Amino acid sequence: MNPSLLKFDEMILFRNTMRITEGHLHAFKRAIIEAVEFVEKNGPQLMVQTFIDEQRMLATSYQLYPDSEAVLEHWRLADPYIAKVMEHCVVAEFQIHGDPSAAVLERMRPMLNDGRATLTPRLAGFLRL
Repeated sequence: MNPSLLKFDEMILFRNTMRITEGHLHAFKRAIIEAVEFVEKNGPQLMVQTFIDEQRMLATSYQLYPDSEAVLEHWRLADPYIAKVMEHCVVAEFQIHGDPSAAVLERMRPMLNDGRATLTPRLAGFLRL
């Protein structure tokens, strides 16, 4: 995507912290790598980065989307990969940064309601490539 076409007030940043199930570390890592490779080729994300703390059995994934439609498209395309990852972990915390659409919020509602997810509106920023 051409950076000059991005509307910064529409961008959505996810920070997903996952607690890896005991005994599932290698399967989790394999599932994450497969999911990231798939979205790199097919997904609408501008950026995906996943980090892992093997001692604490935690992983954190950052995903940057141009807008809410891209989030919905990612979920549509990658649901099988997401399900595979979730066989090996639980979401410990999910931060939503930006102003997502009602459709995105509806999908996130269970985690927003149980406190695992938080929503933080955008204040200011820029993107430099």
